[in-house]
Amino acid sequence: MAFSLFKKTDVVGLDIGSNSIKLIQLAPTKKGWKLVNIGMSNLPPEAIVDGSIIDSMTVISAVKELAAQQGIKIKNCVSALTGHSVIIKKVNLPVMTEAELAESIQWEAEQYIPFPITDVNIDFQILGADTEGRGQMEVMLVAVKKDVINDYTNVIKEAGLIPVVVDVDSFALENMFEMNYAIAPNENIAIINIGATITSINVLRSGITIFTRAIPLGGNQFTEEIQKALGISFKDAETLKLGGEVSGIDAEAVPQVIERISGNVAMEIKRSIDFFLGGAPGMFIGKIYLSGGCAKTKGLPAIIQERTAIPVEMLNPFANIECSPKKFALDYIKEIAPYFGVGVGLGMRKVGDK
Repeated sequence: MAFSLFKKTDVVGLDIGSNSIKLIQLAPTKKGWKLVNIGMSNLPPEAIVDGSIIDSMTVISAVKELAAQQGIKIKNCVSALTGHSVIIKKVNLPVMTEAELAESIQWEAEQYIPFPITDVNIDFQILGADTEGRGQMEVMLVAVKKDVINDYTNVIKEAGLIPVVVDVDSFALENMFEMNYAIAPNENIAIINIGATITSINVLRSGITIFTRAIPLGGNQFTEEIQKALGISFKDAETLKLGGEVSGIDAEAVPQVIERISGNVAMEIKRSIDFFLGGAPGMFIGKIYLSGGCAKTKGLPAIIQERTAIPVEMLNPFANIECSPKKFALDYIKEIAPYFGVGVGLGMRKVGDK
């Protein structure tokens, strides 16, 4: 599911997050995919807030520099959006063909979208007929504000790239998971992508997204609280959050801060999962897979597992991707893997995909 602009060709995946920009190039092989290029560049705080670009010039410069550093030759790129400007809802509509729904989607969607319908781009995916024989079908409805799409595509163009597809982070994660993990029929899992400012929850059933939610909590909350507690810079607080050391800083207070904020994040995740399960009697979630830079925060996975009573595993977006040890430092790939869940899903896309 995406907003596609051009024909099929090779692309690079460009994940523009609140805290960093991730760039990846993949190539198909007989067995799956191989890694061709990968790079990451940090962004200053407040350049992007809640999925909205605030300082476009800084983001443009960062994208341009990262592409140059990695020697990227391909201009076509796929990016993704997240945050509250993206609305994803599973709705029940009368049974009709995809062509019929495409013609009527504007009218059908209006009652579910909290923005003027003229201000959004709409896409959909038919999930199938309902199980109760009511003559209806389940549809995943996606709406994204046009001004947000324009902000991202303009930044990409100004950086010298061509935005051929704009995806949604939840569906990029779904594509990435399908490629890397075996999916059992009727298996329910949750992918929780904990970014700098937004935590996105994506529940998959048999590999298909059936529930999404974005929570305005992320890694920056940890960093800011450590920064306040110790009176240090954002950069030093980020280092301490990830378990590193900072010369001359007594980090005794860090574990207590991390545990407190981890508890808040875990509780919000539990509330979202409980909300989903409350609307799906008899449903359960067998495992949580964690992704995103904040997933590396020391102790956070264990706290999420304790609060939700669901097994938690760190997601590896490179599990089934060929990474040549002659070209890439495999320890480095392992270290940055949590940041690239969305990026890998984007790098797998081809222009013209639905």
